[in-house]
Amino acid sequence: MTRSGGTLGGMPGRKTAETAGNRPATISDVARLAGVSVGTVSKALNGRGSLRAETRHRVLSAAEQLGFQPNKAAVALNSGRTYTVGMITTDTIGRFSIPLMMGAEDALGAGEMSVFLCDARDDPIREQYYLRTLLSRRVDGIIVTGRRTQARPPIGTGLPIPVVYAFISSTDKGDCSVVPDEAGGAAKAIDHLLAVGRRRIAHITGPEHHHSATVRAAAAADRLAEAGLGLAGPPLFGEWSENWGRQAAKIVLSGDNEIDAIFCGSDQIARGVADAVRASGRRIPEDVALVGFDNWDVMALGSQPPLTSVDMDLEKLGRTAAELLLAAIGGRPSPGRHTNPCRLVIRGSTAS
Repeated sequence: MTRSGGTLGGMPGRKTAETAGNRPATISDVARLAGVSVGTVSKALNGRGSLRAETRHRVLSAAEQLGFQPNKAAVALNSGRTYTVGMITTDTIGRFSIPLMMGAEDALGAGEMSVFLCDARDDPIREQYYLRTLLSRRVDGIIVTGRRTQARPPIGTGLPIPVVYAFISSTDKGDCSVVPDEAGGAAKAIDHLLAVGRRRIAHITGPEHHHSATVRAAAAADRLAEAGLGLAGPPLFGEWSENWGRQAAKIVLSGDNEIDAIFCGSDQIARGVADAVRASGRRIPEDVALVGFDNWDVMALGSQPPLTSVDMDLEKLGRTAAELLLAAIGGRPSPGRHTNPCRLVIRGSTAS
């Protein structure tokens, strides 16, 4: 930190960057002002070596008075670090990777670290190319992410730098993975529907082979069972689309179950469901309450009425992944699967 007009009490021959002809202060200037060698300045500024507290203080005070800023390239060379991090994603449209990257940049920015974003486009060959490229650039670590939450094989083995998986997870339990607590999010959705008096709750979601669809459906059924209830019919698995939401809602609403709520596995599905509910002459939320998942503002706010939805808090997840990566870079790895809690955002589709 620099402080304008700072003084060094009792230090002879003091001067400032301004008295040096407005040129940037150098490490030699700091050494002269502190009355020590350049090597001693380097040790004091980098926290290395066995220096007396008084010497270290004198060097730091001289650097502060001169407004000395270490050359980042030199610092990187001396520390063996480049202060850069790679992010490899398979999420081509950026639906999940962009908020993750924003959160990661918030955490990494505090350490003045830059992020290289690489889009592997679900292509293993491209992914390995980017991995080799990032390693050749000597990045300090890598964050791997994608558009699905299921586990994937490690991006590499025996890598010389730490890797953290975010949103997705690694099949290797020795790797560090940060994932949203989708089961907990689904339970919060059911708890909310029960709290507003709904008892005949249907569930419409995405493909049955999709990890998120099965996890959310199972958690919804389990939470209802804990309350002594069951889903109003089996979960309907289909596509992550509005069209599927409309089709499935017609199936649900045509039965004899007197549905009073529908929990959807995604906001896209929920928006299609909302269209079908209105077309059937029912009101949202008076007749049928509706909850989505993802809190994708384009869908949730564009729905009529605005959609109550489970938010996976992707920016926070990105910050957590970056913080774990920084700790690993600093020699403090945290292997295993770390879950990030979801939150429920309540809007007009459940609250009249």
